[in-house]
Amino acid sequence: MEDGDEGSRLSCFREWMSLQEQDLSELLQSLRLNDVDGDDHTAELSQLVEKNIRHFQEYVGRRVNLAREDVCPYFSPTWCTSLEGSMLWAGGCRPSIFIRLVYALSGKEISSRLDEYLLGNRTGGLGELSSSQINSINSLQLKTIREEEKLSSKLASTQEEMADQPIAIIAKELGAHSEASTEADEALNTLAVSMTSMLEEADNLRLNTLKELTSILTPVQAVDLIATGKKLHLCINAWGRRRDQEHGRH
Repeated sequence: MEDGDEGSRLSCFREWMSLQEQDLSELLQSLRLNDVDGDDHTAELSQLVEKNIRHFQEYVGRRVNLAREDVCPYFSPTWCTSLEGSMLWAGGCRPSIFIRLVYALSGKEISSRLDEYLLGNRTGGLGELSSSQINSINSLQLKTIREEEKLSSKLASTQEEMADQPIAIIAKELGAHSEASTEADEALNTLAVSMTSMLEEADNLRLNTLKELTSILTPVQAVDLIATGKKLHLCINAWGRRRDQEHGRH
């Protein structure tokens, strides 16, 4: 059963990474087409944003269903590289990283196209965020960070429960550390229910933050953000695999 569960989790992750590559290719192609022909591709870009968010939502739903069977691997996933694992927050990335990425891309575009902007040339990219968009993104960032802090506090409390009743007392009273304990199993199952709820809450925060952020951006800006986010994820995975191989980790 454990092999089957582990296989399902690994398959879920691998299929998601494969879909990331496919979606990235489509996103980049749409951006190139939008830059080249000068036609209005707003409708197509909007559909592409919705498609990618739907893919993310489907992945989140699938992994939450798997986590209900065994949640612990999602907080320490064996299918991730050591680099990826070191950056995890509640089983994934921090939702606020999406917003940091918008600021990074906006700053990069402004600095690289400053001469064009001074000449009045506009592309509609992330370097051209309006004051209204910036205010909305700032508000979203503050709200997201508050939600992250609440969930981080819950996670900390859950971790501290390992040194509290009943788990610590059960461990103290066992005749041997390897001895089976129905009480311990029941306590750990209760803990797993809490962890599953927190994973689902974190995944929903990631999903809803991305949804709200893309609704603030124009379609071309949203496509640029999603494409860069996917490429960053794929790059970190590849860099992590390379570093694991260099250090003899497989």
